[in-house]
Amino acid sequence: MSGANMNLLEVENLHIGLSTDTGDFPAVEGVSFTIAPGETVGLVGESGCGKSITALAIMGLLRQPLGLAGGKIRLTGKEIQNLPTAELRALRGKRIAMIFQEPMTALNPLKTVGRQIAEMFVLHEGAGWGEAERRAVDALTQVKVPAPERRAAAYPHELSGGMRQRVMIAIALACAPDLLIADEPTTALDVTVQSEIVDLMKELCAARGTAILMISHDLGLVTDICKRVCVMYAGRIVEQQDSEKIFNHPQHPYTQGLVASLPRLGMRARHGRQPLVEIAGVVPGITAYPKGCRFHPRCVRRTEICETVVPELETLVDGSLVRCHHHG
Repeated sequence: MSGANMNLLEVENLHIGLSTDTGDFPAVEGVSFTIAPGETVGLVGESGCGKSITALAIMGLLRQPLGLAGGKIRLTGKEIQNLPTAELRALRGKRIAMIFQEPMTALNPLKTVGRQIAEMFVLHEGAGWGEAERRAVDALTQVKVPAPERRAAAYPHELSGGMRQRVMIAIALACAPDLLIADEPTTALDVTVQSEIVDLMKELCAARGTAILMISHDLGLVTDICKRVCVMYAGRIVEQQDSEKIFNHPQHPYTQGLVASLPRLGMRARHGRQPLVEIAGVVPGITAYPKGCRFHPRCVRRTEICETVVPELETLVDGSLVRCHHHG
């Protein structure tokens, strides 16, 4: 890597389009963010806001009817958004890896989990199968799977959801990638297992210097893992701040709604049971984004300008970013 301050990942003015029989629509519009080597960054928002398809674009995994409509994606300064298929395959798993939210659909049901981990060492590091399968057992040990030799011979359906997610982490981190993209990695797990998986990811990535892009609808989870958070709504980033600031001093009305909707156990204990605050309405579909600020139909602070004029992403004095006519 040349240049002391070069970012690991740069997403610049990313546009992703959705093609339908009734026309083309902007699924993701003007998204920009960076990740430094070893940094942890969160991408948070409700389901349908564009988080996962942004991740798929970074991985080069967009498929019709979605397609890249503009912008640049750079890995250590090199544009990767239009790489040939063979180069992208070499990149995935080796430089950038991804953990998907449902391991049962991501893992191959016809192969043992040990074989699936071993494939990473064969494909990306040229290891022989014997060596690769021994390293697969070591990888299972590192993600704290009990009886790793026996589990390596198991098929995905023979493991619990938590164990399958540990296998996904082992596969993703097998070749020590520079960047790990974790797309809702704890959604299907119970709370105790969620905590174990999050702690495991943090521990392994910190030890290896792996940067993390954590994608989630759970602001509390993201602020626990990530140094910096990007809040996404209806295909646009509406706020970007350090985790502590975004939790204690959110600027955008949508972020304020997300923070207000989190359980406050200490407060509830002091003041009795309080109802959780909810954000009225739902995220609009890609084919029905409103004009102006896309959050205005759900916003208690909206005025006439919000309904017609798209707010710019404004840089605040402390370097935070917010897209709102009435922020603060």
